[in-house]
Amino acid sequence: MIKVAVFGSRGHMGQEICKAVSGAPDLELVAAVDVGDDRDTVEHADVVIDFTHPDVVMDNIKWCIDRGLHVVVGTTGFSPGKYDEVRSWLAAKPGVNALIASNFSIAAVLLMHFAAKAAPFFESVEVIELHHPRKVDAPSGTAITTAQKIAAAREEAASKPMPDATVKEMDGARGAVVDGVHLHSVRLQGLFAHEEVVFGNPGEMLTIRDDSFDRSSYMAGILTAVRAVGDRPGLTLGIDDLLGIS
Repeated sequence: MIKVAVFGSRGHMGQEICKAVSGAPDLELVAAVDVGDDRDTVEHADVVIDFTHPDVVMDNIKWCIDRGLHVVVGTTGFSPGKYDEVRSWLAAKPGVNALIASNFSIAAVLLMHFAAKAAPFFESVEVIELHHPRKVDAPSGTAITTAQKIAAAREEAASKPMPDATVKEMDGARGAVVDGVHLHSVRLQGLFAHEEVVFGNPGEMLTIRDDSFDRSSYMAGILTAVRAVGDRPGLTLGIDDLLGIS
């Protein structure tokens, strides 16, 4: 049995994770912690799952690593510098591992994989992510990762710069830009989590879309990460390797 603790346990995602862990025959939920709770109850866990807030996630990760606890993180808001900081903490604690993913949905991971495969074949590509209005970050971590994977694939294929004659625009009209790829964020009541990647060539267009309708879509990926993190030294980014699609 893998002993599991959850940070952010009273949030919508945290509650769903606690149910999923409790229902898994090979996992045991030993602590459920949220704002104001004593983290010391977590020290008996083997793996800690963090779905909290960008303002506190780094402190939570360091707290876990310092105590020899593996950690699986779905909180967003990471930068390359923050990844490097986590790596430095792990280097000082050999045998302790972390897995951070921008999305644990199988459909979302496949979307990112397929988008990277398609990217070198098209002159133009843009990313549109659509979420509920309670989401605290824009663009989403998944959209940023998608753009980074697309850009890397285009660079490896020596793709030409994307055509764009825009010389006059209102702020934000062309969205954010990550590694040369434009991202557009929609925050709309009634949505949950959705992403489109739109590719264009003369006379043709390809759209790849992922729709998550509720939080259950993330549970299979999260539990897969919990089961695997102890055997993956250092920092693992994403669950692609765990699914055999990297």
